[in-house]
Parts: sequence; C-alpha cells; structure tokens
Amino acid sequence: MVVVLDTIETPISRPPRHPEKAHRPDTAVVRKPDWIRVKAPTSPLYRETTEIVREHGLVTVCEEAGCPNIGECWSQKHATFMIMGDTCTRACAFCNVRTGQPGPLDPDEPRKVAEATAQLGLKHVVVTSVDRDDLDDGGAEHFAQTIAAIRAASSATIEVLTPDFLRKPGAIETVVEARPDVFNHNLETVPSKYLTVRPGARYFASLRLLQQVKERDPAMFTKSGIMVGLGEERNEVLQLMDDLRSADVDFLTIGQYLQPTRKHHPVEEFVTPEAFRAYETIAYAKGFLMVSASPLTRSSHHAGDDFAKLRAARIAKQGH
Repeated sequence: MVVVLDTIETPISRPPRHPEKAHRPDTAVVRKPDWIRVKAPTSPLYRETTEIVREHGLVTVCEEAGCPNIGECWSQKHATFMIMGDTCTRACAFCNVRTGQPGPLDPDEPRKVAEATAQLGLKHVVVTSVDRDDLDDGGAEHFAQTIAAIRAASSATIEVLTPDFLRKPGAIETVVEARPDVFNHNLETVPSKYLTVRPGARYFASLRLLQQVKERDPAMFTKSGIMVGLGEERNEVLQLMDDLRSADVDFLTIGQYLQPTRKHHPVEEFVTPEAFRAYETIAYAKGFLMVSASPLTRSSHHAGDDFAKLRAARIAKQGH
C-alpha cells in the first residue's frame, strides 16, 4: 500500500462575498460618464490613514462598500468606521458589503475606534455598521458603547449611520440616549424599488425610525440619503423628500448609484449634474436645513464640513 502525504498546505478560502448573488445572471456594467471619474489614491496621508486603520484592526465602509471618494477622504485623514464586523445579515441588491453569518462582537472595538479617532485627529467622526439581525438589539448597545468611548477619548463630534433595527424594540432609544450629534439612517431608494433593491427593509419602518429620533430628542440632527439611477421616477424622489420633511429630517444626501459587480442591480440611468442641482434646489425649497446632491455624493462625504454648515443653518433659521 502506498501512502501519499500532501505537504502543500491548501489555504482556507472564505465563502463568496455575496453567496446570494452567485447564481444570478450577469448584468452589463455600463461605462461611467466623464463626470464620475475619480483619481486613484496616492498621497502620503492616504497611506497614513490606511496604516492607522490597519493598526487598530478596524473595518471601514469606505473600503467595504467600494466608495469612489476614498482617495479624497483618506488623503484628508477622514474615514468612516464600520463596527460589528465586515459581514452583513442582509442582502441588498446595491451593496458591496460582504453578506452571510457574522461572527461575535469584539468587546474591545469601541476602544479601538476611539483611539483611532484620537490618533487621526478627527474633529467629526462617522460610525456606521453592518446590519446585525442576529443580535437581540441589532447592535444598538454596541453603538452606544462606541459613542461613549469616543466621547472619553476625543472632543470630536459624532455622527452615526445606523441600520433600521427592524423588529428590535428599544434599539433606537438606546442609540439616541447615547447622544450622537447626528443620527443618520438612509432610506436608500424610493418605496417602489424596495422589493428589488432593499428587500430586507421596509420603507415606512425606516421613515418611522427617523421620526422617532426627533420625538426622543428634538434637538438632535437627523439625516438620510438616497441613491438615484436605480429606475426611480422623478416624482417619486420628490414625494420621498416630502416624506422625510414630514419626519422633520434636517439633512438630505442624494448620490448616483454605481454598480459594484455584474451580479448587483444594474445602473438604469446616469443622472446628470444638472438634474442633481435641480433636486438640491427643490429639497431646500421643501425646508431641509442642509442638502448635498451630486453624482459622487455619499452619506459620509465631507461629513465634518457639512455638520458645521448644518449647525450654522439651524442657528440662522432660529435667528429669524
């Protein structure tokens, strides 16, 4: 009998990034127009930001979601921390974050985020997360602990971009009571697109979340964002603006949807810069304190500068 010993170690491969999309037919990736071109990141500050993120073992939505603005933001030492791991329990058709069964929470993560915030010298920090439907509170207490750790380590203002905490009683209250400066939750798209674009979520539950934040703390800034180019109609976007204003949301962001892979939802339209400017004008007319609408707008893009403008806009409005 011959015994063969395999002395070459086979690396353990991770599951596919999007197992739920693996067997979907490929869709064409449309060539981007000139107004969406971005430069590759090369600056020393970009590399320094990368080193700090790696040193603390942190995850950023900038990398996981393939944000086109990562070169610009990281070159200014701005990063959006994504807590509770890199694996989401949802399977949205637009999102490039890994999906599957997440691992346990890292109890030391709040401290790591706080230390990185201080080391980067951030004046305004954005903390988001994957959806954690596997947790009883959806990760609300972990958000609260992270906010508290940042407060203890830094004078930075804090913006949270949370999941919808669907069917997680008390979760919204837990995060609000931790007193972030901005509570952001994205509607992502118009109601008619939820079944195909955001099937695990419910439009009016997300809207109600934003309304509840204001009911709990009327002074807290609220923010929401959507993507366009997913096949929505213009009148649907305008109705969404009205829905957000009915929930007293202060800040609206509108950006172009960009298809991460051939397995994701296709881009139905590249909305022109002129159309974005029109949306911005209309949104201000509807009463938002702050609006950011452009092809490359993302929820956390220029978040610090926008927060300063948001506060100034409220003061100006109260002065009248």
